[in-house]
Amino acid sequence: MVDRETMEFDVVIVGAGPAGLATAIRLAQQAQEKQQECMICVVEKGSEVGAHILSGAVFETTALDELLPNWQELGAPLTTKVTSDEIYWFNNDSKATAIPHFAAPKTFHNTDNYIVSMGNVCRWLAEQAENLGVEIFPGFSAHSLIIEDDTVKGIITGDMGLDSNGNEKDGFMPGMELRAKYTVFAEGCRGHLGKQLINQFALDQDASPQHYGLGFKEIWQIDPAKHKQGTVVHGTGWPLSADTNGGAFMYHSDNNQVVVGLIVDLNYSNPHLSPFDEFQRMKHHPIFKDVLAGGERIAYGARAIAKGGLHSLPKMHFPGGLLVGCDAGTLNFAKIKGNHTAMKSGMIAAEVIFSALTNEQQHTDLVDYSEAFKQSWAYKELYQSRNFGPVMHKLGKFLGGAYNTLDQNIFAGALPFTFKDNIPDHATLVDKNQASVIDYPKPDGQLSFDKLSSVFLSNTNHEESQPCHLKLKNSAIPIDVNLVKFDEPAQRYCPAGVYEIQQIAGKDEFVINAQNCVHCKTCDIKDPSQNITWVTPEGAGGPNYPNM
Repeated sequence: MVDRETMEFDVVIVGAGPAGLATAIRLAQQAQEKQQECMICVVEKGSEVGAHILSGAVFETTALDELLPNWQELGAPLTTKVTSDEIYWFNNDSKATAIPHFAAPKTFHNTDNYIVSMGNVCRWLAEQAENLGVEIFPGFSAHSLIIEDDTVKGIITGDMGLDSNGNEKDGFMPGMELRAKYTVFAEGCRGHLGKQLINQFALDQDASPQHYGLGFKEIWQIDPAKHKQGTVVHGTGWPLSADTNGGAFMYHSDNNQVVVGLIVDLNYSNPHLSPFDEFQRMKHHPIFKDVLAGGERIAYGARAIAKGGLHSLPKMHFPGGLLVGCDAGTLNFAKIKGNHTAMKSGMIAAEVIFSALTNEQQHTDLVDYSEAFKQSWAYKELYQSRNFGPVMHKLGKFLGGAYNTLDQNIFAGALPFTFKDNIPDHATLVDKNQASVIDYPKPDGQLSFDKLSSVFLSNTNHEESQPCHLKLKNSAIPIDVNLVKFDEPAQRYCPAGVYEIQQIAGKDEFVINAQNCVHCKTCDIKDPSQNITWVTPEGAGGPNYPNM
């Protein structure tokens, strides 16, 4: 039994992303208004706030306007307003058709939004929180739950200084117990504690399975003559096949930089598909190539996105705590945005928790959260776009897109139909012999690159001698099942080269390069045998994104 130090708080928040920081700020604001003490702690597994934040990001200010109405005076890093929207259907590797605005869902329009680095927005939000007295602990992973009498009582941070076999090294530091009257889980998409809570309290028993996309993002420094600050480009079609959903983006931010990316829905069926290589070849399309050619790629990252929407939203309350933001799945995929809804879900959480604390309640099941969320504009948004993802899965990109344009533009999401996708993403792969092998071109080192040079740009680092944070339930499954049936897709769906099949002593071996992991969570989601569980490594491990 490890002897652990214990700290007590009114509220512990897991994750310093937009949802967690909005929760903290709104709690502290209410405490200040009521002149009531409220001890708030935010734990963040990244080496600093923002280190693990990866988002497109075109940012809608709806929630920020409510949370900090004077955000401009406070110096929020929102400086590049969207000036124009371009939407394309990519016909093939050289042709694209511009889609007029009336023919695209109005949710794609970005008037009055900002092109931002959400990492920098979160760094700024953390400053606002600390100015209000919130304690933020970066570099501490929330490793496990404290559950007593079927009630969440807090979390335990990860032990520091264990070797690869779990033995204590010199300088070993046991994790701390952070106990709270209420605990808010804001870990982002596929949070590992959120996943446990959903299972333990059956929070998803009335919901469709959550659905995911894998999002890639690069930042490029480009020729100033090609830069159109404020221009937003979205598109779908090539390079993805007809039965693979997803979309591309390119945003002209400030300082002669563009961000370029691709989202690949993880319900794809071909086990030979490599989302990373789809992204690399996408950049050779003239729409992107004409902008990027001669430029320099300066950052790379990848992250899973929870895109199931309203039908996949679990119950967000349980005894002792709440799930908020992408940990629950509040992203509005019809807008390709989730930061504003994540923040709003956290702000509502703060109000419900503060009311309970004021009434001297602790560790209760905050059932009021459901109704408060249902009365919010965030819920209204998710309701209006409830069919957006499922209809694309059911009808495909073209017919699904046409339905969504009609539903969003003419009927404001009120068409009297319900589409649900009840097949989880891990169950969609077909046998390797039933799928065509995809011959990806070699990277040219100018527009397209390999995985290892990309991971290098993510500044990913893990203490080498530590327990592997990618856990296999059964070590035989990758070779005996996944390789035989699916040509082990982990070696392709992982965007960081973590998983390899190597010939060792004449036998196929499944090799895990855990030090490469960028914490995208794709393996936890897409493994067809659900054999891989992602848990937190030592605190401060993982990517160190500067401006993502």
